[in-house]
Amino acid sequence: MQTNTKPAAALDRKLVERILAEVREDEIVSMSSDVINISSPTGEELQMAQYMQSALQQIGLDVTWQEVEDARANVVGRWKGTGGGKNLMFNGHMDTSNTGREDFLTGIGYKAHAVVKDGFIYGLGIYNMKGALVCYTNAVKALQRAGIRLKGDVIIAAVAGEIEKTQWGEFRGKEYRGYGCGTHYLVNHGVLPDMCILGEPTDMHVVLEHFGSMWVRISCTGIYVHTAFCEGREEMNSIRRMLELMPPILKWIESWEKKAAYGGKKALVNLGGIRGGHAWRASRTPEKTDLFLDVRVPPTVPMPDARRDIQNIFLDLEKQHPDWGLEFETYVSVPGARINEDHEMIRAIDRNHQQIIGKKPER
Repeated sequence: MQTNTKPAAALDRKLVERILAEVREDEIVSMSSDVINISSPTGEELQMAQYMQSALQQIGLDVTWQEVEDARANVVGRWKGTGGGKNLMFNGHMDTSNTGREDFLTGIGYKAHAVVKDGFIYGLGIYNMKGALVCYTNAVKALQRAGIRLKGDVIIAAVAGEIEKTQWGEFRGKEYRGYGCGTHYLVNHGVLPDMCILGEPTDMHVVLEHFGSMWVRISCTGIYVHTAFCEGREEMNSIRRMLELMPPILKWIESWEKKAAYGGKKALVNLGGIRGGHAWRASRTPEKTDLFLDVRVPPTVPMPDARRDIQNIFLDLEKQHPDWGLEFETYVSVPGARINEDHEMIRAIDRNHQQIIGKKPER
């Protein structure tokens, strides 16, 4: 990536004060409450998209409706500049991490109902990341009220389908089509910013890089017989077989987390799921057991190389147990990303954060 070596200019202090004076807390609280009260889990973003379309139109942006699939859309608002500047996109997803209907998630932060309490706003999605969409919109409003005109365009993109979900097996339908499907559509359909800021919840840190993710399935098979006929054939139970496979897999995980560490962070691996057998028919042995892993991959490691690394342990297990019907599959592969510390956008953020907040943003 090319970088600009020119020093990033900080905003004039009087200009900063003029803009900040136009930020309206009541409008931020009102819009935050609105977006919380709109339920928008993955696959159900339509009403939220309609709200964002109206909100961006009301502040005079040129708004484009991108239909990603039936009843799912991206909304892209463009505040046109005077010309000659670079175009900056602020991207945020409309879908929420949870549906709000989970019985085990009982706190006010997990429900699509806004609660304003002690100076904080609680509700599903405001943290991740409807709050960013509110901030983008109100930042443009403040600039407009302050009479600011920019050379480049400011683009606000409210996208569908970001949450880490994917179709697999019997889990099909738009509620499983996430992991950036909206932004994939966005970047391939002509929006073309020069740079982009993602207002994800980072504890107010500037994040220059992040790990990628690869989801892996390792399976083994066994016999399917009545409990009365399993005596003497216990080792052919697929769950017992998976228990035997787990120690070398856990050993690989420990090794991977250390050797693929990046930026002082481990390359974490989550045991994301395991399933085998039939809860409704425990009188039968399980014919197949699946193990699902989320393998984090640093941005410096190509995804095919990461796949080969874990596949090597699978191939060793397959040689040891050739009659166990072992299977290996990767079904998500989202690479990591990074941006140069010296990129002009990063330097501009640092300088203006220093001026407005009084210190450089943390990393």
